[in-house]
Amino acid sequence: MSKPLDQLTKAELLALLQKSEQQVADRERVIAEKERILAEKEAYEKQLLALIEKFKRMAFAQKRERFEGNKDQLDLLFEPTQEQEQQQQEGFSRKVEYIRKKRPAHTGRQPLPDHLPVEEIEIHPEGDLSGMECIGKEVTEELDYIPAQYIRRRYIRYKYAPKDRYSSAGVKIGLLPERAIPKGIPGYGLLTDIITRKYLEHMPLYRQAQRFKREKIPIAPTTLEGWVKQGLEKLEPLYDSLVADTKAMGYLMVDESTIRVLDSDKKGACHTGYYWVYHNPLENTVLFDYQPTRSKGGPSAILENFQGYLQSDGYAVCATC
Repeated sequence: MSKPLDQLTKAELLALLQKSEQQVADRERVIAEKERILAEKEAYEKQLLALIEKFKRMAFAQKRERFEGNKDQLDLLFEPTQEQEQQQQEGFSRKVEYIRKKRPAHTGRQPLPDHLPVEEIEIHPEGDLSGMECIGKEVTEELDYIPAQYIRRRYIRYKYAPKDRYSSAGVKIGLLPERAIPKGIPGYGLLTDIITRKYLEHMPLYRQAQRFKREKIPIAPTTLEGWVKQGLEKLEPLYDSLVADTKAMGYLMVDESTIRVLDSDKKGACHTGYYWVYHNPLENTVLFDYQPTRSKGGPSAILENFQGYLQSDGYAVCATC
């Protein structure tokens, strides 16, 4: 049993007082924690009830009521009143009616461009026309397409030798024109068509190989890959000129976009590459530069020694170039 308070020493009374104060502090701490948990629970319940009301409106209410805001929310100061909204709606209706009245009548089908070659086919009525005279004609045009034609261009170079067999002059032969690919069979027209279909019309090389197969021209996709590679090497001077012109005006817009790239080291696998796009609005030119990463090394190759204004989305890499 505990001693009566009047029999405790001073040290025991101080210890008992400290113990009581500690118990009171612990009890207050427990009460505060319970109040915090209760407040969080009430807030969570309010959030759940608000979501339930929102889902009810979305599921069962009329369309105009589905996305209305909270009815208990006060109107903002800059929101228009009901009278102002009605006036704006009336003005908008009058403007729409005015625009509809001013819309021009449909003038018919657009004529075909004048630069297209014309093939004329004259059609006369059947039967005996000897006792009749022509009083006019009706012209009907249609747009048609003549499929491309593959040809074999054969260079025949004649050789000439001096008639005097003792002459010091050697044999002469006609010079072969510069080829698109040295010792290769594609001409400039065919190589241009393959590159245009691949990069402008996004037709893969294996589909282009099927196109040759339909024409009974045996060309393997690997051969097409070699042709495209050598053709792009011939375009490098144009690319370098485009880079120089793009950087010369002193104002560039730059952004990057992801692209899935086939991995040459692992069959069927892909990795994420990046197209860095540079737009020169003054000359209206666009430069695409592929880089395997999004790091600083991507734009630095193009932006090296660039002097001027650079507009971007705030990506830190562009600011450090």
